[in-house]
Amino acid sequence: MHSFITSAALVATAGLAYAVPHELVGRSTFSVKQVAAGKVLKSGPLAMMKTYNKYAKIGAVAPANVVSAAAAVQSGQVAANPESYDESYLCPVTIGGQSLNLDFDTGSADLWVFSTLTPTSESTGHAMYNPSTSGTLKSGETWDITYGDGSGASGTVYADKVVVGGVTATSQAVEAATSVSSSFTSDTDDDGLLGLAFSSINTVSPTAQTTFFDTVKSTLATKLFTADLKKGAAGAYDFGYIDTSKYTGSIVYTAVSTSNGFWEFTAGGYSVGTSTTVSGSIGDAIADTGTTLMYLPTAAVTAYYKQVSSATYSSSQGGYVFSCTATLPNFNVAIGGKTFVVPGSYINYAPISTSQCFGGIQANTGIGFTIFGDIFLKSVFAVFDQSQTAPRLGFAEQ
Repeated sequence: MHSFITSAALVATAGLAYAVPHELVGRSTFSVKQVAAGKVLKSGPLAMMKTYNKYAKIGAVAPANVVSAAAAVQSGQVAANPESYDESYLCPVTIGGQSLNLDFDTGSADLWVFSTLTPTSESTGHAMYNPSTSGTLKSGETWDITYGDGSGASGTVYADKVVVGGVTATSQAVEAATSVSSSFTSDTDDDGLLGLAFSSINTVSPTAQTTFFDTVKSTLATKLFTADLKKGAAGAYDFGYIDTSKYTGSIVYTAVSTSNGFWEFTAGGYSVGTSTTVSGSIGDAIADTGTTLMYLPTAAVTAYYKQVSSATYSSSQGGYVFSCTATLPNFNVAIGGKTFVVPGSYINYAPISTSQCFGGIQANTGIGFTIFGDIFLKSVFAVFDQSQTAPRLGFAEQ
């Protein structure tokens, strides 16, 4: 993955001696359905800035126009119309008896939550974990997720009972926030994050902790989980089994590299619309449920928007925009020898005015690698599989 390999690999190496909780109670399979958790602002520049911030530690640098476009939205310089809001879908998780709505994120490895230790000014509107009622402090352990613009969250670490879909990890590491930046506090429906990447990139120091999945996977019928995300509707995550009713055809598997701690794979050639002509190769990529857009190599992005007559690159928006009335072509990509189709309608991400819309496919400039975010994942059934000798990713048509 270009420039970020070295730094991410160092993080992965440093986390090999992570702490592993052992007491588990639950079932060999379980499902977690997302719940509608309120309306959130859909903004292309903010979605892009969130991605650059998320991966800043491994070398991602946001272009200046993306930074300024996101700042304009945050400062209220850009008026949002009703169509700019979308339903937020999150997963209910019980921590120490308290129910919170969390974002399941295959692009990170921390389980962090708003807590009663978070200042009121930073936590208003959020459900909060209260470690004093059930948690056991993991003395000397701290966490700090700092983003490229200085925002982020940090705090202390507790061992506590975490229940997901009826399965309980009785001493799971829970990262309780003592400080949270405004970029998180503004989204009052989201009470934290449950990371599903590999434990090697957990940020707790000095001892990295295991993810919830790594904690419970040995008790599951099969060491895997699936993501069945939907456009405009609640999806679900299934653990320990593959629900054959959720996909059609066959599941195609591709090898995963864990050297950087992500669900990292190689994507093949691509085409646009009904064209059968395959161009280039996407190459190194990660599957990330915690990223909204698709970030592709510049050549692929250029090829896509060449097929949209109204599409232009907008410096003021930091990405490609087009007429909201445009009929967008599909984007097709080969993975594991099978071609998967992202419907054109999915690529119309959000309006930026009454007539212009922001694209769900953008260039990976400054990131250094390709990200298959929710624009792609909502078009497939995805299997995150650790049941084999080496991890693998599976994709099938929904």
